Amino acid sequence: MTPRTAGFNTVDMSRLTSAGRAMTVVLMLVGGAPGSTAGGVKTTTAAVLLANTAAVIRRRKDPRLFNRRIDGDTVKSASTLLMLYLLLALLGAFVISAREGLSFETCLFETASAIGTVGLSLGITPALGLLSRGVLVGLMFFGRAGALTLLFAAVNSIEPQVAQYPLGRINVG
Repeated sequence: MTPRTAGFNTVDMSRLTSAGRAMTVVLMLVGGAPGSTAGGVKTTTAAVLLANTAAVIRRRKDPRLFNRRIDGDTVKSASTLLMLYLLLALLGAFVISAREGLSFETCLFETASAIGTVGLSLGITPALGLLSRGVLVGLMFFGRAGALTLLFAAVNSIEPQVAQYPLGRINVG
């Protein structure tokens, strides 16, 4: 099977087990390598987030990959991308599930495929209504154009930082 940008599959996706579908959703959300035509979060973004997780667990100040330190802004961008893709895929699945009366798992598969520009389906797309198809089209556009590209285009100015807010300490976990 091909949970990447290919537009075809070698296995009937509707016959996958629940665990198989979940794994395929994860692979579709990650997508391909940067510079490829694949949508999704990208493999390098996932690698940066995994390196950051390892750094937190090991109590290192900075994450590292291949004996190089990863800049904090890169980690912020990677975290932002992951959150955007997850929120959009989950929100899209919620809207389609509520509108069409389909299972959330099935709708999440479709939205992950759309935002990852993969082309896989469980076969529900032809029966979807106009709103649900619009959600999938929007996710495809967002996934192909790129999250940060669209956000930077929407927010075109950088505010100069004149003052700094006080540091807030938040317990996490």
